[in-house]
Amino acid sequence: MPSLDTSALLPVTNKPAAIMVRGEGAYLWDADGKRYLDFVQGWAVNCLGHCSEVVTRALETQGHVLINASPAYHSEPAMVLARELTAHARLDYAFFLATGAEANEGAIKLARKWGAVKREGAFEIITTVGSFHGRTLATMAASGKPGFGQLFPPSMPGFVHVPFDDLAAVAQAITPRTAAVMLEPVQGEAGVVVPAADYLRELRELCTARGVLLICDEIQTGMGRTGSLFAYEQAGIQPDILTLGKGLGGGLPLSAMLCRKDVNCFVPGDQGGTFTGHPLSCAVGLAVLRAITAPGFLDHVQRAAAHLDSGLARIGAPFGAKPRGVGLLRALVLPEPKGPEIVAAAMQRELLINSPRPELLRFMPALNVSLAEIDDMLGTLQAVLRDLLPQL
Repeated sequence: MPSLDTSALLPVTNKPAAIMVRGEGAYLWDADGKRYLDFVQGWAVNCLGHCSEVVTRALETQGHVLINASPAYHSEPAMVLARELTAHARLDYAFFLATGAEANEGAIKLARKWGAVKREGAFEIITTVGSFHGRTLATMAASGKPGFGQLFPPSMPGFVHVPFDDLAAVAQAITPRTAAVMLEPVQGEAGVVVPAADYLRELRELCTARGVLLICDEIQTGMGRTGSLFAYEQAGIQPDILTLGKGLGGGLPLSAMLCRKDVNCFVPGDQGGTFTGHPLSCAVGLAVLRAITAPGFLDHVQRAAAHLDSGLARIGAPFGAKPRGVGLLRALVLPEPKGPEIVAAAMQRELLINSPRPELLRFMPALNVSLAEIDDMLGTLQAVLRDLLPQL
């Protein structure tokens, strides 16, 4: 079938042969009619599952009213979403973009402008080893992913990398050139690495004491993924700048950069973009935000997370595999680097999971995943582990 010919697509990553044509809730269907239980969900993007009624209803309603007015004008969806999102985050301003990388670019720009205006020209941003902040030149340089900064030399200067979950390393790295510290509350691409319980709180205290900004990159952890609306809430802290993406749009391209009023140094012309504040995406984002903050929703996320965690511990124990993570962002650390093999074998059994690193698997189901769907996933994964891993 000519329409399913992939030969014209730029081959930037290795993909399986299956071509996905339909999605509903926790499931994807390919062109051959196979149904897959999806525990990737677009890398934590489809927070309400595939083709959620919340999302499709908002799309249809807004699509009949206004799709795009130009970022030169205000639109109601962006204004309302900004008000509600900043109220939940306890921040003052929101700027809407299309991708997480763009939101992090905005945060980097704002931190550098703030350093230039309010910290005597400071421009460096401290980030962490293993971090992932995006695929633009600046966000790749900011990321602590091994080799990332050397892919397209010369790498953008101004980023200092320190070990994750190491407060002393951050304290030592702060100099008069430092404008901000930027990190993920939980490192996603590094393999769902969770810091010590007091790390974020002590880091917030350190940044305040040393007069530098704290930027929380919650592209992956935000919007209920960790069991609270934002992961930083669990540490009882407040960032100066917050970035959101992935789940914010429920499947549509939507991201946001939020900040305190006293941090904002932008003047007209400093920041912009053709699709910033897009009415259609913002209407969907508003519907998603209201769904996640509805009474009982995050309680379900926490119950489902506990069920997933205990299930992963149970099926992993015979092989020496151990779970880690928080909320519905979970990993199973393997005794052998067989992650890609397990992912491929699981797909043969119509289960979609992810292996960001060979030594572990990552699970990012829809936040409204049912306990029965979690049990189905665990049953399939257990069979795959029995085939590919030796039992203790």
